[in-house]
Amino acid sequence: MAERIKVPPQIAAIVADGQLTPRQKRKLLLDLGRRRQKPGTGSGLAFLGRRTAVHPWPDLRELLQGLDWLIVGGVATRAYMPERMTNDLDILVRAADGPAVLERLSQAGYEMVSTLAIPGYLLRSPEGVELDVLLGETSWLDEALGRPEHDQAGYPVIRLPYLVLLKMVAARGRDIGDLTTMLGLASVEALTEIRTTVARYTPEDRDDLETLIYLGQREMQPPKQSGS
Repeated sequence: MAERIKVPPQIAAIVADGQLTPRQKRKLLLDLGRRRQKPGTGSGLAFLGRRTAVHPWPDLRELLQGLDWLIVGGVATRAYMPERMTNDLDILVRAADGPAVLERLSQAGYEMVSTLAIPGYLLRSPEGVELDVLLGETSWLDEALGRPEHDQAGYPVIRLPYLVLLKMVAARGRDIGDLTTMLGLASVEALTEIRTTVARYTPEDRDDLETLIYLGQREMQPPKQSGS
């Protein structure tokens, strides 16, 4: 039998059984970041400004031609910050297009592995690459699908405001890290669009967004020199 995980007092004070909602989890992580963060990330500005597409993810553009889809998740972040390692490729499609997307992938040799905890499916490419097909029904989905960004490989990537919405809901540690980095690197114009999008679709998250922007911008500041 697996050992029961003890709920730390700080979490038990919020919810006794430790089952935090995504918003509670995000607020806890943000509070920790505010208390512990110091200026600077340890990475040079030249590195932080790099945008690459080194990892050879499957190119689904021809396969899914005529269907609306976007790359989300860890692979999407490379359009907005230095490319990082991730284990799978996530794409977002309309729930209504799910059967057509799965049929095309199946015909191309993709194998169905399982359903996901959120609406969607895990598949495996003929080369063994894991692909998560996420089925979306959010109020902003059509807007996002109609206005893709493109990464250095030319793949359609979800625009930053909608990626922020997704990662704020997920609220895992890696998502908070991605958010602070991307928001810290975002231009004034991009931040205006992000603030407008969050205010429109999840206004209750505006305070958390401002905290994420603050933490991200602190990351981008040069570290204080000793004696200064």
